[in-house]
Amino acid sequence: MIDTHCHLDAVPDPRSSAAQLEILVAIGFNPQRARACLALTTQMSNVYATVGLHPCDAAAFSTAVRADLEQLATQPKVVGIGESGVDYYWDSSTKQKQLESLDWQLDLARRLDQPIVIHCRDKDGAKDAFADCAAALGNAGWHRGILHCFAGDAKLLEVGLALGFHVSFAGNLTYKNAQMIRDSALQVPLERLLVETDAPYLAPVPQRGKPNRPEYVAYTLEVLANLRGLPLETMERITSQNARAVYGIT
Repeated sequence: MIDTHCHLDAVPDPRSSAAQLEILVAIGFNPQRARACLALTTQMSNVYATVGLHPCDAAAFSTAVRADLEQLATQPKVVGIGESGVDYYWDSSTKQKQLESLDWQLDLARRLDQPIVIHCRDKDGAKDAFADCAAALGNAGWHRGILHCFAGDAKLLEVGLALGFHVSFAGNLTYKNAQMIRDSALQVPLERLLVETDAPYLAPVPQRGKPNRPEYVAYTLEVLANLRGLPLETMERITSQNARAVYGIT
């Protein structure tokens, strides 16, 4: 079983989680956190990392940060760029800075032939972030990527699938009020499906309300298997193959 997206450096006792899973991808969403994730890859053989700048950290986007991320992205066991994207739920970074950061990370992913990990969140009821993210992805045209913790926006899904992106579902797939997300999970081709935890956030039912852990990916996987009408073992095999393919892990 593979957790394709977790903040393992923020999870208590990461070795315990790593011992229970085949592979974990630790997401380094700014230079400091990327270094922490890279340190974990040297300690545990089944841990890999991404390097990037989260849209909520995009205010720090600068020449120095770009140089730092470029150097970190070439380190052993880095398998992706990000998480990047667009987030208008919080106001910590301007729209301009977020889109500049996203465009640059899309270019970096292309230059390094790595998948880009996309985060997208809007204010409740709004669609601006999803529309801007879809436009940026479409303009860049980079075909390797992951729509992480997919929230159910139809246009973003359409653009992502047309580009060749994979789509990852997190613990919120299991929530009662997440019908739009579950509907999206039925539209994604089997060969593009992924599961994740986003630990320590978004713990799935029946662990909701507690700090999330990578091993809780099993609950999301079970819901996804039931949605698609497949045995759990089959869905595990499919999502694990997909995870290895998109991240280039042999």
